Amino acid sequence: MKKIFFAALLTVALIFSGTELFTSRAQKIDEIAEIVEGAKILVLNYHQIADKDIYLAVPPSVFDMQMKYLVDSGCVTITPDELYAGLNGEIELPEKPVLITFDDGYLDNYTNAFPILKKYGLHATVFVIPAFTSVNPGYMTWEQLKEMEANGITVESHTLTHPKLEELPDDEIRSELLNSKSLLEQNLGHPIEFLAYPTGTYNLHIAGIAQAAGYKGAFTIKYGIVDKGSNFFALERVPIFHSPTTMKDFYERIVWRQNFEEFGWMKR
Repeated sequence: MKKIFFAALLTVALIFSGTELFTSRAQKIDEIAEIVEGAKILVLNYHQIADKDIYLAVPPSVFDMQMKYLVDSGCVTITPDELYAGLNGEIELPEKPVLITFDDGYLDNYTNAFPILKKYGLHATVFVIPAFTSVNPGYMTWEQLKEMEANGITVESHTLTHPKLEELPDDEIRSELLNSKSLLEQNLGHPIEFLAYPTGTYNLHIAGIAQAAGYKGAFTIKYGIVDKGSNFFALERVPIFHSPTTMKDFYERIVWRQNFEEFGWMKR
């Protein structure tokens, strides 16, 4: 079944890229299907969903097409807790699990992305900056976050103020991680156990501080697929950006390059 699924994905990607499937590459399908057996989780990384001419902003119409594609492909959205439990062997994940994530907590995640996610019945996770929440008009409010959580959206930490953690002394790193966790828990009323590193920058020392602060896992912007070989405090994601060919790039990032060019399901 998985071989059929990945073969279909490759066909769609090639149609959108305008590239013919070479025989040598077609022969790789069986090999790739074998590689992806087991817990393999695609984690998509978005920022803004808005009609802006910047690479961090995916237009709502394009985001709608991407979410429809996931649904039509049989993908099932999961939460960070389910990702964690699945990799630990505590639960059985769906056949095509996808974790949709947003960084920063922009207001357009509520006004533009949220209605589309509800339209397709999809779950997602927003990593928010609590110092900006209900303060900066470009970011969501606590009430908006609570409404989203009541409708299948998970809220987690993106540090307190979004600094580059590698540039901070240890005590300031701890403060960013602990105060973000505490403020989110106070306002949302549930444990905050996952983190997305600001700008994706991290090292093993920072990962250790995050673990000591009570987080169960942390996400980077390292390109790849999460599997049992992943470090829980260096979880891979596939960033989705705006470009002149955003939809084509979306297909290529999650299918073509991931399978053939970078072998993203194989840990180096």
